[in-house]
Amino acid sequence: MSIEENIQVVKDFFAAIGSGDKQRLLALVAEDIEWIIPGEDWPLAGTHRGHAGLADVLQKASEEVETSTEPAEFVAQGDRVMVVGVATGKIKATNRTFKDDWVFAITVRDGKVAKIREYIDTQALARASRMDASGLA
Repeated sequence: MSIEENIQVVKDFFAAIGSGDKQRLLALVAEDIEWIIPGEDWPLAGTHRGHAGLADVLQKASEEVETSTEPAEFVAQGDRVMVVGVATGKIKATNRTFKDDWVFAITVRDGKVAKIREYIDTQALARASRMDASGLA
């Protein structure tokens, strides 16, 4: 696929996430997708694999976080698309807000998103997720 086609696949992927269109989302990702979210003290951190892993992380995200994600810039070379953006939102358990400037390194294989590696502000997300010693936000 061309670089432009790879960028469009990634744009379509973000649009499907934003609209909550699960069928479209699954059609845009490889069966063996791997999504790596770094961090500790952050409920979504870990490596999520396959359609089941994708469904699990998106379900957990809807339970844990209210967020708005804005991809702003797409830079591509070969099968790799780097997306630069910002997310703002709130951790539901603590009611604390966050701003997360991020970069996603995405690999597109055969017209589908095959791998995502997030580079995110783990400190901002951990801080917003932290409870105090009494278990209160």
